[in-house]
Amino acid sequence: MEQRVNIKFCFKLGKTAKETHKMLVKVYGVDAVSKKCVFEWFKRFSDGKEDLKDEPRSGRPPTNTTPDNIERVRRMLVDDRLLSLRMMAEELKISLDSVSNIIHEHLQKRKKKVYAFPTLRRSSNV
Repeated sequence: MEQRVNIKFCFKLGKTAKETHKMLVKVYGVDAVSKKCVFEWFKRFSDGKEDLKDEPRSGRPPTNTTPDNIERVRRMLVDDRLLSLRMMAEELKISLDSVSNIIHEHLQKRKKKVYAFPTLRRSSNV
């Protein structure tokens, strides 16, 4: 939001989007918004839109990663570590992506590679 205010300030001063982006990079470094973003805000301001908030987006908000679903996935993993993502998704009636997101992002679990047999190396003489 702070950078948007600065972009609007530069727009009102008559600076170009390119100049504004250079100044933002000088002040914020790697945390500066992209050049494309600055140009998009300049376009909005030139179209007469003064509001700094994002416009509403279509689609429904994510509702599957609720604390209840996170806890249910955690319990399922504790009870049976061999359950597949698909089996969990079907049982919880949520999407496969939601289950994956809960496991990796919220529970911080990662898949471990397990080898049943050691790798056999061929000798060069065979």
